[in-house]
Order: sequence, then C-alpha cells, then structure tokens
Amino acid sequence: MDAGGNPATGTGDGADRIRRVCIVGASGKLGQHLVRQALERGWEVVGVCRERSVPKLAEFADRITIVPGQTDDRAVIARAVAGCDGVLTVLVPWGVHGYSSGTAQAVLDHAEPHARLVFSCGWHITKDGQDTYSWLFRKTLRVTTVLARAVRAVDIDDQVEACRRIFASDRAWTVVRGSDLEEGESQGLPVWSRHVGDPVLASNLTRRTDFALFMLEALTDDTLVHEAPAIVGRLSASARTHTGVTSPR
Repeated sequence: MDAGGNPATGTGDGADRIRRVCIVGASGKLGQHLVRQALERGWEVVGVCRERSVPKLAEFADRITIVPGQTDDRAVIARAVAGCDGVLTVLVPWGVHGYSSGTAQAVLDHAEPHARLVFSCGWHITKDGQDTYSWLFRKTLRVTTVLARAVRAVDIDDQVEACRRIFASDRAWTVVRGSDLEEGESQGLPVWSRHVGDPVLASNLTRRTDFALFMLEALTDDTLVHEAPAIVGRLSASARTHTGVTSPR
C-alpha cells in the first residue's frame, strides 16, 4: 500500500494557518458537509454556489458569507477567495462548456498566494498514469462519458482537463479522489493510497461526510501538498483488512 493507510492528521503547524476558508460548490451534498465541518472548527466560511442554489444553504445563511454565481466566473471566484487561507473546491463537470476546468483555473489564478487549495474529484483522475482500473470501471466510465456528453449534461473529460491544470500548477494543491459515496454517520478519517488498484481501496465506498473530513484535514497537512490521494472509508472491509483499523479516528 503506497501510503500505509495513514490519512492526513491536521495536527501540525498548518492547523494554525487556517482562519477563513472559501468553499466553491457549497450548496451540493458534499459542499454542505464541508460548510458544516468548517464552522464546527471555528473557521470563517465563504460559500460559492449558483444563484438558484442559494436556498439550499438556508440553514447556514446567518453564519457564512454567500457569494452567488457560476463557479467558473472569474470575477465571482476572485471576490470569494479574497482573504481566504484555504479554498475547498468541488469540481463538478456540468455542461459541455469547460465548467470544471474554468472553475479550477479561476481558483488557481485568484486564490491568495499563501492559500492551501484542495479539490475533489473521482477515482477516474490519474496523476501519474500508474493507477490500475478494472475493465468494468473503464467500460462504465466510457459509456457514462459518451452518454452524458450526448445529452450535453456532464463532461467528465473536462474534469480530467481541470486536474491536468491543477497538477501542472506550482500552487499548494491537493486533489482528493473519492470512491463511491454513501450517506451515514462518520466512520472517521478515511485511509488513502497514491494509486487506484491498491488492495486497501477495494471496497470502493466512503461516507460523504468523511470525504469532506479528509478534504478539511488536507488543508492543514503539508505532507499532502502536490498529492492526489485516493480515499476509502476507514471502516470499510478493505481498509480493515489491509491496515488493521478497528475503530474510528
């Protein structure tokens, strides 16, 4: 196992650097978990979401600053990330007009020079070409990509382009690659590997709240700078088998 099953800890000096965070894509399911957990840590939160999605953030409206607008709008992102020590971006490949890559580029260009940047995507992204995918995964991804583009709903290839730009950047970034997601109470910080195909990831399942937890921890763990960890639930069968994990953390 590449990473020994050791997730970010958030216990280093990096934790003291975070006071204000921007969450790009705050209204979605993952985004709302990010907002909630950031507030629990006492951080000031700026949330970006499309104007029609603002009502989804009603429960947080009096505790966060909401910047409505398309997340690939450079002016919107520039306003939202100003003064933020960290930016958490949910890369969503909506439409066929470069939404993910436009969002990523705007964050890379406008975030504060010192800011830690953490992006979310799926296992299909590969940083170094050394990930190993099953034939079923590859076939499902290809069919999904073609069908989604045909109806002009989602462009998975644009998420690949977004990550290519991130990987080429000298900013302090981390790309967290998530498995299939499920709802439920936290199982603790997920375990991770540098490469899909590692047996520790075989269960292919993570609680959505724990995906958010890992992203927030990545803001404060400098060992994850320029890494693209693929994560899996801490209490999943494969994680227990290959790391000896027996309890949440």
